[in-house]
Amino acid sequence: MRWLVPATVAWALLLAGLTWWSVRHDPPTVKEQRTLGQAAAVTDRAMGRLVAALGDGAWELTPPRVERGCRVTPLTDGAALTRGLDVPVPAGSERALLDHVTQRLPADWRAGVATEAGRPRLRADAGEFIAIDGRVVADGLVRFSAATGCRPADIEFGELLLAHPAGPALTAALGALGRPAPVGAKWVTAPCPAGGPARTVVVTAGAVPASLAALRPLGAVLLDRPGTYAYRSGSAVVLADTTGDRLRLAASTGCAG
Repeated sequence: MRWLVPATVAWALLLAGLTWWSVRHDPPTVKEQRTLGQAAAVTDRAMGRLVAALGDGAWELTPPRVERGCRVTPLTDGAALTRGLDVPVPAGSERALLDHVTQRLPADWRAGVATEAGRPRLRADAGEFIAIDGRVVADGLVRFSAATGCRPADIEFGELLLAHPAGPALTAALGALGRPAPVGAKWVTAPCPAGGPARTVVVTAGAVPASLAALRPLGAVLLDRPGTYAYRSGSAVVLADTTGDRLRLAASTGCAG
């Protein structure tokens, strides 16, 4: 029976070697094995993919949201990150937009559109347990999101929006409406698939004006309906929102190609 000892040792060494290799080479099998910091990079890239899939209409990246205090396990707290992309469209064309985006997403995302509660909804998997969702949140408004779900919180998110100058497209819009340019506007960015960033800058510019007619000479109209006006000026899409009691302007620059 002396042969059993070396055989047992050899088997133990083999298992240890396989475990070592698996830890370093195998993808995670549950999302709890990938931290929020690791998942955030995948989420950012997913937003860039969604922007690149949109086409030539109006859109804006929305501020990232971090929810703390969720449960990774019954004994472990975590945090969840969600990134968003809002796309205003003519009412009735929401399904066409979702179908268009689905066709332009990577095949391994397995994107598809189905009808849920009477409205179309896109679902996809961006890999590494990042869930992609596209839904109609109001007539004429489609909202895409990329969400990590609850993850071990290995990093602290500070200010997620970066302060920069308003940029020429917004400066021109503010000037046409007789509004001063802000000292530091807030930018949201996402990496494009081919390199470079997609970005949105948002400003709140005082009370809602009686008319947005002063914006018409600034670019080609993309959308014109009560409460929402969008146009293209060069590479930027400018979106004016007057649905609240304050004028909100957003300028977005997308991904080439």
